[in-house]
Amino acid sequence: MSPIVDPATRDPAPAEAEADEGLPPLPRGDRDLNPPGIGLMALLREDLRTYEGHFMDPGFWAVAVHRFGNWRMGFRSRLVRAPLTLCFRLLAYLAELVGGIHLPYTVRLGRRVRIWHHGGIVLHARSIGDDVQIRHCTTFGVATTDRLRAIPTIEDRVDIGCGACVLGNVRVGHDSRIGANAVVLADVPPHATAVGIPARIIARTSPGGGEA
Repeated sequence: MSPIVDPATRDPAPAEAEADEGLPPLPRGDRDLNPPGIGLMALLREDLRTYEGHFMDPGFWAVAVHRFGNWRMGFRSRLVRAPLTLCFRLLAYLAELVGGIHLPYTVRLGRRVRIWHHGGIVLHARSIGDDVQIRHCTTFGVATTDRLRAIPTIEDRVDIGCGACVLGNVRVGHDSRIGANAVVLADVPPHATAVGIPARIIARTSPGGGEA
């Protein structure tokens, strides 16, 4: 079994570094990025409630493995961390093999994130906010392979339809919706609905829920 390598944890080639100039560096995976103010077990209990107690849901397992992968980084001793890292890599491999969900632990993942269904899901983002809904065949990632730091930021309470792609250094604003099979290549403002290829804004709602 080959080790799981995240682009965020390797040094970029000179051409990549030049193309990514102006973008902040990605997390290197050298510290715990779990939400602050809540312990691992409490966080997992909250995640399980988010998945309505479905312990065997592939989405829950992908999120739980992600939480564990970050929690282990709280141990500064490499000797202590080594067996935890081996366990994490095995679990992450199984989550991707069985559930079809690739969620690097270097992604800052918010609370109560729900991954509906499973299969064909790649979630390589700077961060994913609280209460985000993600469906099958969704991709977050780079738009071009020469800009590996140009990946999305997903804010709180975003609802993402199946088959959606969010690519490049874009920000999907809080309380927005991404339609099924949309390809998002530009920022989506808060409280907006984006559909199509490339995605365009078709509606905006006010914070109270009505049409803006």
